[in-house]
Amino acid sequence: MIHKLGRISIVITLATLLLVFLVLLNLVLGSIHIPLSEIKAILFTGEEVNRIYENIILKTRLPQTIVSLGAGMALGVAGLLMQTLFRNPLAGPSVLGISSGSSLGVAFVMLFTGNILGFTFTSLGAWGDFAVVFSSLIGAALVLALILFISHRIGGTLSVLIIGVMIGYLSSSLVSLLKFYSPEEDVYNYVIWGLGSFSRLATERAMMFGLITVIPSILATFLSKSLNLLALGDRYASNLGLNIKRARFLIIAFSGFLTAIVTSFCGPIIFIGVAVPHLAKLLSKTSNHFYLILNAALLGAATALLCNLLARMPGMEQEMPINSVTAFIGAPVVIWVIWKRRKENRLE
Repeated sequence: MIHKLGRISIVITLATLLLVFLVLLNLVLGSIHIPLSEIKAILFTGEEVNRIYENIILKTRLPQTIVSLGAGMALGVAGLLMQTLFRNPLAGPSVLGISSGSSLGVAFVMLFTGNILGFTFTSLGAWGDFAVVFSSLIGAALVLALILFISHRIGGTLSVLIIGVMIGYLSSSLVSLLKFYSPEEDVYNYVIWGLGSFSRLATERAMMFGLITVIPSILATFLSKSLNLLALGDRYASNLGLNIKRARFLIIAFSGFLTAIVTSFCGPIIFIGVAVPHLAKLLSKTSNHFYLILNAALLGAATALLCNLLARMPGMEQEMPINSVTAFIGAPVVIWVIWKRRKENRLE
């Protein structure tokens, strides 16, 4: 037991140090290298600094870093909650169709409404951005409310999972129809939104986003006892006094909220929510979800920061779509974890 706690403490400490290191790299590296002394002066001491450096840090790199950290943390935790609830290693934050509902809301504004009104919402500047975020939140909230209602009334983890997947397919079908009948420019704007980005928020909004993703991610540790029991099976958990319906409702609500917020502000970010929980379990070597949630939060934030860094590596003229980077990192991680587990099982 002491050996396990010692290992977990080391893993969490190393994950925290890695997170701090990646935060610094995200602020320092880019098309222009900015020294740490300048960053310290800009963020903390208030000394006279290079105005170009100040604009780059405060208007671009700091917001991107905060959004990357918050989004990665939220998706890592949401993915762990879903994988435990459904006991499915491939379950992720989007498995309940919440990301699809969010995408449908954006498609309605960008493709359907824009087509009827005769202009594109991207031409409206800040109001267009607000309309996209608002419609995304509404779409995600409606799907989440439907899933929570089904979870409360019908029950049955498998039923909730199947209905969530069907909602995802239905949303994708409607989006495809909207794409088919929309002008090329609107479809292009929608596709760009769907590629995901951590650079859509200004500093003030990025800080708000950080608060509404980081705090719920940490509060998810209060679900650890329920998750520990659910991991043993519904019948066993029920015999130990767990209210299965209530626990399922809270887990779906937490995961759905985190997924909805990230998708609304960043677009549908793939693979982080699937890969990070596997990494957290492999490194922690524990089934206690209190530590798994903390580790998934730290590793999720670190993974998103690494992806953001790779998406805008020095020497690149344009920033790469974040989903192309997350898939490039996430897919090998999942394959490696599965291969390593099979190897360990054979040795046992």
